[in-house]
Amino acid sequence: MEISSKAGHDYIRVLLADSNQTQSEVLSSALRRHASFKVACCSSDLSECLHAVEAETTDVVLLASNGSVEHRNQRFALIRGLHAAYPELGLVLLHDHDDRDLVVDAIRCGARGLFCLAEQPFKSLCRCISCVHQGQLWANTRQLRYVVDALSLNPPLHVVDANGDGVLTPREEQVVSLVAEGASNRSIAEQLQVKENTVKKFLLRIYDKLGVSNRVELVLYALTHRDGAQKS
Repeated sequence: MEISSKAGHDYIRVLLADSNQTQSEVLSSALRRHASFKVACCSSDLSECLHAVEAETTDVVLLASNGSVEHRNQRFALIRGLHAAYPELGLVLLHDHDDRDLVVDAIRCGARGLFCLAEQPFKSLCRCISCVHQGQLWANTRQLRYVVDALSLNPPLHVVDANGDGVLTPREEQVVSLVAEGASNRSIAEQLQVKENTVKKFLLRIYDKLGVSNRVELVLYALTHRDGAQKS
């Protein structure tokens, strides 16, 4: 199934998936006061979320997590299910505390926004929703570092598409691996013994093939589309 993140209306349709009724009411009331959003609510059950998305066009889903291991695993399963059914749907995980495993696993499952309710103001959540709706990623510097570190420990030697097919040449995969390690264009050129301008051309071709626009998006794509990540 596919769903367009550009639904042709003047507001963003937001679905808040939260089984905590009190928290859901407080957050949804605050969001409804924002003229740019049209807000609906549902429980965090996958079947109910899918039904809500199918019933009315949805642009961004906010998924609340209470931090417990069991609840966190349920949220990851929910993110995977929604992402599999609607790959273009903007998924934002709401949580109370950052940690490395939560951040990395959420991105692997398909989240495109990570928002810490305990650390960031409500106006930042509004910006987060708008950014994810526009196809951008929302994560702070610490969260991005967690992702880059995780990818560096497991270099993306074989980047695949949704069908598990390789999409890059061996040389392009070398470039992606070095980018994931934090290497600059000059450093990559030195290691591959090519000109720096050649590295730039490699990156432009890789961006075009993968549908990304910068190094951060490239690293996140490689993390979520590495051979093996599709099977995990």
